[in-house]
Amino acid sequence: MPEHGIHTIDTGYVRPRFDAAYLVVEQGRAAFIDCGTNHTIPVLLDALAQAGLAAADVDWLILTHAHLDHAGGAGTLMRHLPHARLVAHPRAAPHMVDPARLVAGATAVYGEAEFARHYGELVPVPAERVVVAADGHVVDLAGRPLRCIDTPGHARHHLCVWDARSRSWFTGDTFGLSYRELDSARGPFILPTSSPVQFEPEAMQGSIARMLAESPRAMYLTHFGRVEEVARLAAELHEQIDAMVSLAQACDGRPDRHRALVAALSGYYLERAQAHGCTLDDASVLGLLGMDIELNAQGLEVWLERARLS
Repeated sequence: MPEHGIHTIDTGYVRPRFDAAYLVVEQGRAAFIDCGTNHTIPVLLDALAQAGLAAADVDWLILTHAHLDHAGGAGTLMRHLPHARLVAHPRAAPHMVDPARLVAGATAVYGEAEFARHYGELVPVPAERVVVAADGHVVDLAGRPLRCIDTPGHARHHLCVWDARSRSWFTGDTFGLSYRELDSARGPFILPTSSPVQFEPEAMQGSIARMLAESPRAMYLTHFGRVEEVARLAAELHEQIDAMVSLAQACDGRPDRHRALVAALSGYYLERAQAHGCTLDDASVLGLLGMDIELNAQGLEVWLERARLS
């Protein structure tokens, strides 16, 4: 039996060990935390069966935020869970009831064919099955409290979930990315993740500090899995957020700003990976982080433009 009844589920999105959902089991009742895309549903239901549970034993689906690698399969999954309710941030909940804006935004980025291939059809969740989790909202899982707090920085519709039983946070994307391929003898490697449109460095710093105040034993990241050494990783995230801001400001005003920022971030993360003792060569590190570097560059550029207007 997994420690504290927490099962890590590899959703299979993009590549192995890239995207996780979690199943928390307490006294024969269950909660999913994040769910991946529509393509993940068979994997989630299989994980439930492997834990000796049925779909009717699931009371909750808690979403950290509405980005599709975390929540794209929510509507379809809820159709399989007859007694479950969906819990979401106040800014995310409306998109679960009416996913039209999520579909429009993602289709604009990927095109209709690619969107369908990656995500399938986004299914609405009936409003009466949605619970809006304001800051401090507590989900009761068979007497086990799961406390949701507002954690902006990656996105303004992001929450993280505190599990006092395990003294752990389910962090979505607020506590960064830590791919197991980049682990070394020094432990996990970590880096912050922006979103293309809502990255807020100061808010992310505050959210990380707020989580650290609980003295957690571990963090359960969507990308990817359980990590310990929380104080070290938090300090590294704080340092890197400041460095990302400095790199963005140094590239601002250049006609090739985006290319320059991608190059600067790539060099910065390679230096950190080498210093951490990662055994992969540079090309392999950049292969793993390429998409994240691009998203971080986009997020920093939108942040620069927003700061200019404020």
